[in-house]
This record gives sequence, structure tokens and C-alpha cells, in this order.
Amino acid sequence: MTTIPLQPVDSVSVTCLVDNVSDMLLQPEGPAQRPAMGDPATPRVPAAYLESGETADAPLAEHGFSALVSLTTDGSTHNVLFDAGLTPDGLSENARRLEIPLKDVEAVVLSHGHFDHTTGLDGFVRAVGRANLPVIIHPEFWSRRRIAIPGREPFELPSTSKPALAGAGFEVIENKQPSFLMDGALLITGEVDRETAFEQGFPIHQAYRDGDWQPDPLILDDQAAVLHVRDKGLVVITGCGHSGIVNIVRYAQKLTGVSEVYAVIGGFHLGGPLFEPIIGATCEALAELSPEWVVPAHCTGWRATHALAAALPDAFIQNSVGTRYEL
Repeated sequence: MTTIPLQPVDSVSVTCLVDNVSDMLLQPEGPAQRPAMGDPATPRVPAAYLESGETADAPLAEHGFSALVSLTTDGSTHNVLFDAGLTPDGLSENARRLEIPLKDVEAVVLSHGHFDHTTGLDGFVRAVGRANLPVIIHPEFWSRRRIAIPGREPFELPSTSKPALAGAGFEVIENKQPSFLMDGALLITGEVDRETAFEQGFPIHQAYRDGDWQPDPLILDDQAAVLHVRDKGLVVITGCGHSGIVNIVRYAQKLTGVSEVYAVIGGFHLGGPLFEPIIGATCEALAELSPEWVVPAHCTGWRATHALAAALPDAFIQNSVGTRYEL
């Protein structure tokens, strides 16, 4: 494969707006900056049963993922929203609590079509008004999906409305192939090559095609965002990592020709009995890639998160809503 030129940036800031975990006791470490408990600047809300009559309006957790990616080069900063979380207002309300102006967002990237990564566009549009922004997706993003657990009635997942996105002013850009944003400084992988023997996808996942429900284990619309921080290496940001986190990082290396991995942040989808058998192989392969920082989030799962902390103790950082990674 011919590599494609990813323009290095001077720095990247990744702020977690939506995640499954909120922990106000976590301390700053490495590149991770945390909201400080007791900070007088924290927004307040009424609390009738407290003597003070108020309490901190702290960021809330939900089962989903969203991050604000801010990249700086040559003195200019650009802001991209990566995914939008599970609920209509989770993203926008956490942005308000963190005093992040969503009106500064210049583009939206949706890692895939699952609703725990898209529903927050509702509150985002209400916060910014008519969007008039590009939203980058894979063509399979619109597929109807369901989960078919053996012995149970399958349940369909909510899917995003194409007319609603267009009606909000978004310029919907569909691409299977890698594409660039911000003058070639932010790479969207498009469809990820599947190469590892152990990352086989989601076996109980189905899509509605040609008038019938069919197996859809690979979830081909799963894509990641990649940046190259000058003199440090690649930053890879995933939503769920349905492509396989090792596949994703290796594909980022192959696309860019950059071997150094500086940070891997996002969901690795290793939770539950279907995926726990590959935790060991994933940890081993990630250790071989030798990232400076590893930040598993969202759907990575408790067992995998602890295994990654043990396998990469110097690189591991626990995520929490509101954490900002200065890379």
C-alpha cells in the first residue's frame, strides 16, 4: 500500500465529553488533566436537601462515547467532534458543565452508526443552531441493525435518520476510503483492514439487507480518527473499536507510514463473554505496538481494562468524563 501524507500537528487535546465512567477522585497523570473536586469555578445547581442549598453540576456518565478533538499547528487550533453519545442531551450538557463552546466545532466524525455514538447530535444541534457542518460517515452507517442473542427475541437498535441530519444543516459525507480533514492534519480511516486472527467482530450482530436480517459481525462502518503529533507519533481515537483495536492501530500505521504510536484513546469493545477470550491476545499485541499512552474507555469492559493496566502499567490511564488529554 502506498502511504498517504498525514500532516504533523504541533499538539492535540482530546476532551472526553461522554463515557461510561465518571470518577471525581481521579488525579491528573501524564497528559490527563481532570476536573478538580471543589473547584469554585465548577457550575452549581440547586440542592434543596443540602445546608448550602447547592452542589456541583458535575459531568455525568452514560453508556456511550464522545470526544472533542482540538488540534493545533502553526498557531491555529481546529475543533472536531468525534461521536455524540447515547442520550439527546448528554453531550451538550456535559459540554456546558465543562464550559466547552460547541459552536467552535468545525466538523463532526461519527465512528459508526450505533445509537450510543450518535443520539447526542440532537442536543448538539440545539446548542449550536443550524449545524452547517460536514459530518463524516461510512456508507454502511445507515444500516438497520439488531442484536440476536441465542435463546432470546432479537432486539433492533435505533438508527440515525438521514433526513433529520440533512434537515439540521449537516453536509453528510459518505466514504469507505480514508479521507482528510483540517488541511490534511486529521485522517479518518474509513473502512479498516481486518488482519489479526483473533479480532473476528461481533457474532450476534445483524443487519437488514435485501429484505431479510443477515449476519453483520464485521460492522464495516467502524472507523477511527488519526493524528500525527510532531516528533511523538500517532494518536488513534476510536468509538467502539468494532474493527479490532489492534487492526485499527496497525491500519493507521500502514496508511501513514508512521510506526510510532503515541496514544490510543477510546472504546476497544472487549467487554462480555463473547470478547473476553481475546483480551490476552489484544494486550500482547498492543504491548508490541508500544504506545506511550493507552486510554481504554466506553465498551472496553472491566476485565479488559484491568488486563490492559497490568500489561501496560506505564502507559495505562483510566478514563473519566471530563478528562482532557494534552498530547
